Amino acid sequence: MPSSSPSSPSAPRFGRRAVLGAAAAAVPVLAGVSAPARAATASRRSPRALPGGGDLGPNVLVFDPSTPGIQDRLDQVFRQQESAQFGTGRYALLFKPGTYSGLNAQLGFYTSVAGLGLSPDDTTINGDVTVDAGWFNGNATQNFWRSAENLALVPANGTDRWAVAQAAPFRRMHVRGGLNLAPSGYGWASGGYIADSRIDGQVGPYSQQQWYTRDSVIGSWLNGVWNMVFSGVQGAPAQSFPNPPYTTLDSTPVSREKPFLYVSGNEFRVFLPELRTDARGVTWGNGTPRGTSVPLSQFYVAKPGVSAATLNQALAQGLHLLLTPGIYHVDRPIQVNRAGTVVLGLGYATLVPDNGTTVMKVADVDGVRLAGFLIDAGPVNSPTLLEVGPTGASLDHSADPTTVQDVFVRIGGAGAGRATTSMVVNSRHTIVDHTWVWRADHGTGVGWETNRADYGVVVNGDDVLCTGLFVEHFNKYDVQWNGRRGRTIFFQNEKAYDAPNQAAIQNGSVKGYAAYKVGDDVTTHEGWGLGSYCYYNADPSIVQHSGFAAPNRPGVRFHNLLVVSLGGNGQYEHVVNETGSPTSGTSTTPSTVVSYP
Repeated sequence: MPSSSPSSPSAPRFGRRAVLGAAAAAVPVLAGVSAPARAATASRRSPRALPGGGDLGPNVLVFDPSTPGIQDRLDQVFRQQESAQFGTGRYALLFKPGTYSGLNAQLGFYTSVAGLGLSPDDTTINGDVTVDAGWFNGNATQNFWRSAENLALVPANGTDRWAVAQAAPFRRMHVRGGLNLAPSGYGWASGGYIADSRIDGQVGPYSQQQWYTRDSVIGSWLNGVWNMVFSGVQGAPAQSFPNPPYTTLDSTPVSREKPFLYVSGNEFRVFLPELRTDARGVTWGNGTPRGTSVPLSQFYVAKPGVSAATLNQALAQGLHLLLTPGIYHVDRPIQVNRAGTVVLGLGYATLVPDNGTTVMKVADVDGVRLAGFLIDAGPVNSPTLLEVGPTGASLDHSADPTTVQDVFVRIGGAGAGRATTSMVVNSRHTIVDHTWVWRADHGTGVGWETNRADYGVVVNGDDVLCTGLFVEHFNKYDVQWNGRRGRTIFFQNEKAYDAPNQAAIQNGSVKGYAAYKVGDDVTTHEGWGLGSYCYYNADPSIVQHSGFAAPNRPGVRFHNLLVVSLGGNGQYEHVVNETGSPTSGTSTTPSTVVSYP
């Protein structure tokens, strides 16, 4: 077992080498066989099997209703994480089933709060789970990397505040009241994502520029700024884009909710929700959700410091991976080769490649579930960071697709980082359900060439569905879609702020790379509720030809597109191809196209 492996209560305190040495000393040397040769033979044996299960480490805080000092512990974590945008702290705050009163769980960076029941209603907080923006002077546009899942809330004043930006999912929640998506004072906000949730009262986005809500139930929805998208949401406003800017689909074509940790008796288990087609409403409204349950003993519970070799050994043994909160360095790809494998992160567990490796590669197999972790590019350029399926993958996975949920990618910001392409999807029928793939525009290690990253998401597989696609600031195409029959419901994009001049973004004879490019050979593609914004602050005179580019064919269709110039820092000539009015001036008024072609 490598020395970097996490310790286990069942593991002996001595290493394998000591055992072999003792055995060799106790056995006489046979004629014609030297002791070194015997030792070499023994050293080539398979490593000892890794244990499943185990404790969740120091940064997973588990509460029950009798735990003393819960509010003090929540406040302590928040003080540490409130403004630690590029810090190293990672936390998961887990509440066992029961009722809690008088709590306000304020969430800072890299903090996840979740209930441990099979239903959100198993764990009720008479109080709040709060995200606000006091740390940033009332501006919520940088409230990234935090999450709330699987809880019922009874807000203290009737309305919970969830003022977040990207990479901050609100999943499987029941708010017995209203939900306010804006910061105190209604400052700027740029989010966000809700799924499998019930909000009994009104959802008020107020200043939120865009939002996607999937397979949920809401009492009502207050307003919209630029791009509000709903699929499978009971109580959603009617289709009315662009005024108000509501894109409403009655159902989500295919969905499968994110795996989640829960307790059964004294045992941790992971629930794997089943696949739904034409989904609408929550999965948990009528008793036990539909799906399968896996005991924690079938997971390798990873701790920061573990090697990629050990993670791969665990996977090869048939274990799933549970990544506890922290930062992991990998010197080779994590190879997910077995159908049905689950890789679940807690508390924004973060994977960083060393020496330009790819962080994770998934084989062309059924039913892999990747969820709940962050990939942070390293200082040596990686050709790719996440590969879902190998090049040329062609198997049909329609009955049991791979899902990529709350898997986030960052290039720069926390330090120097480079990657040619962040996420490549080669496997057919993959569902990418909520991702934020971000080339950093602020933080450390940021500059046009310093954190060079040409492509955000490249889709080569056929029949891929993206629900909640956030991709920003790449040097070339943010999304390049080459697969057939692809679909995207909701897209949010900003072009790279830091392009030094027009020449730097020139794409042959075209002014700039589109935010979302459908390949020239694609005959069928569809998208709903897609937005691209430009803020070329290094050279405000830059002109972008269009936000979207695609073959002009009847089978390639878009619904409800918009482009926005933020304060007149750069302009778009068109929305999609040669269609749509140019942006102009400094008013940040969207240019829209309701239907294309």
